[in-house]
Amino acid sequence: MGGPLSGIRVLEFESIGPAPFAGMLLADMGAEVLVIDRPAATDLGLERARSDAVMMRGKRSVTLDLKDPRAAEVALALIAKTDALIEGMRPGVMEKLGLGPDAALACNPRLVYGRMTGWGQDGPLAARAGHDINYIALSGVLNAIGRRGEAPVPPLNLVGDFGGGGMLLGFGVACALLEASRSGQGQVIDAAMVEGASLLAAMFAGFLKAGTWSEKRGENILDTGAPWYDVYQTKDGKYVSIGSIETRFFDELVSRLGLSNVPPQHDRARWPEMRALFEKTFKSKTRDEWCQVFEGSDACFAPVLSWSEARRDPHNTFRKTFVEVSGVEQPSPAPRFSHTPGMVRRAPPERGEGGRQALEDWGFAPAEIEKLKSRGLQCLG
Repeated sequence: MGGPLSGIRVLEFESIGPAPFAGMLLADMGAEVLVIDRPAATDLGLERARSDAVMMRGKRSVTLDLKDPRAAEVALALIAKTDALIEGMRPGVMEKLGLGPDAALACNPRLVYGRMTGWGQDGPLAARAGHDINYIALSGVLNAIGRRGEAPVPPLNLVGDFGGGGMLLGFGVACALLEASRSGQGQVIDAAMVEGASLLAAMFAGFLKAGTWSEKRGENILDTGAPWYDVYQTKDGKYVSIGSIETRFFDELVSRLGLSNVPPQHDRARWPEMRALFEKTFKSKTRDEWCQVFEGSDACFAPVLSWSEARRDPHNTFRKTFVEVSGVEQPSPAPRFSHTPGMVRRAPPERGEGGRQALEDWGFAPAEIEKLKSRGLQCLG
């Protein structure tokens, strides 16, 4: 059987980062995602072959110059046959193209119109350019990540672009599709990365209210302040992680390390002493030797693997956590479903690849496809 979103049609307007990630999530779950690509790639300083664009997997493509006066007519013809639309333009751009929510919902009242921005569709910053690092900075999240006395550390672009952006948009689209199936009415989703990043940090709002979290970096349990929740270098220059929060796990950690006279776990005044002891101990063995020491342990220990090493890890191999598509090793679809599992249905398409077949599958007659092509749409079989 297909994935849980089998039969759902999604039209994605080409953009970068979170919007295509949301499209990938939907495609992995069985949705038929058709991308309206630009005729040529935009120079973003991140050159790569289209086959390496993992977030394009499972999709098909048509190309259309949205600046062409005929483009809106073509795009609206596609919108009329889709269940959901994803766009990642700056606020107001789709409206200027004649493809804003009012125009789209007028031709398809059941449409779920998903909008992905950094700052949101309105507000003082709505029109300003930005990237992940800026959005998580304004949310307060970036300030919390880093070691004591050091500058904040950007966690790649995972919190804004993907966790607080694409995943939030994908969740929003799925929710709105469910509601539309009940009401017959579409709606607009305003997904903003600054709000998504804030949402990811919901737990810490309670900690702050309770007075159990310091806003100074590196002074808390989860931000490398606690010596029993951190990473340590080993004899061979590699690293291991420990997260022994609960008392029984901390006791197991101390036992496996072969230590005695370790300071009490929650005696903050003696955390520097404990950290120095852990640092010295972990440097006495290699990473793999520590893996053997902690084999079968509940001390909350794991080696710090590179991406390449993670793909060969026995647990990940057993779970088939990674899949190879067109020679590119990449994460498998998640989460897992017992009855309607997701899967990668096809490799990332070249611009226009698979578009004609997608149009036929969406119910366009050959004459209609030729009419769309005469108005600037380009598609291959």
